[in-house]
Amino acid sequence: MNERELNALIKLLDDPDENIFNSVSEKLISIGTGIIEKLENSWEKSTDALLQSRLESIIQIIQIDSIKEQLKNWKDNKQDDLLEGVFILAKFQYPELRLNTVREKIENIKKEVWIELNNNLTALEKIKVINHVLFSILGFKRNISNPYSPQNAFINDILSTNKGNQVSLSVLYAIISQELSLPVYGVDLPSTFILAYKDDYGMIQSLKNEQKGNILFYINPYNKGAVFGKKEILYFLKQQKIKPLESYYSVCSNAKTLERLIETLIESFEKLGYNEKVRTLNELLAILAA
Repeated sequence: MNERELNALIKLLDDPDENIFNSVSEKLISIGTGIIEKLENSWEKSTDALLQSRLESIIQIIQIDSIKEQLKNWKDNKQDDLLEGVFILAKFQYPELRLNTVREKIENIKKEVWIELNNNLTALEKIKVINHVLFSILGFKRNISNPYSPQNAFINDILSTNKGNQVSLSVLYAIISQELSLPVYGVDLPSTFILAYKDDYGMIQSLKNEQKGNILFYINPYNKGAVFGKKEILYFLKQQKIKPLESYYSVCSNAKTLERLIETLIESFEKLGYNEKVRTLNELLAILAA
């Protein structure tokens, strides 16, 4: 579609005929993200409230469709890169966010940890190094003052405020660990989320499905990286009157980890009454669960 045809379509967006608007809207949406800048420029130049509203709606639909496509591609092909998954989720709230910006901050944290590591350290000693850097030096901690804030779930906000919730702090911890080729993955426990250090050190393997494998120990980043064993999980399940399942002691896929992060975000937006955001996030959940 050439520039002239595109401008003609945009001009039709303020047509009072709903059928014309719907037809034009579908054509613009089908073009995809390449048209967003053009639509934004049209919004800035317009003083028509109806046209601006319709432009905003089309831009949002295009952005959400792009996120869905990226998320499906990540789930099918790129789960090894947990950071990219949480970055895609962050674009739900911050569409202008750039992956390189987030990666640079993660790389800085990774370097601080890497300096303290060496091949002679045991798995437990390596985790103590991560704990020291993340919680003592950099001061990452739980957001006690605003535990249900949506910002607790977005990686760029977590890196800016050094605060998160139980799942997001675990996600950050897992990202740093996996970037350093340490086999640390999520454990999908009911009403909580922790990490496990697998006894299969080596190159990070794609976790498209839930994996069992031997576990050396478990980690709770929400409690400054406290390390514990299976008996503590058994005790927790007993306290909660939950039937113990094998999956509660095994690592889960990075896709499942991202699902849990989205669930915390849904809870936050539900409390704020943002029903449209909740609906869209449930659609993202469905993509990961499919």
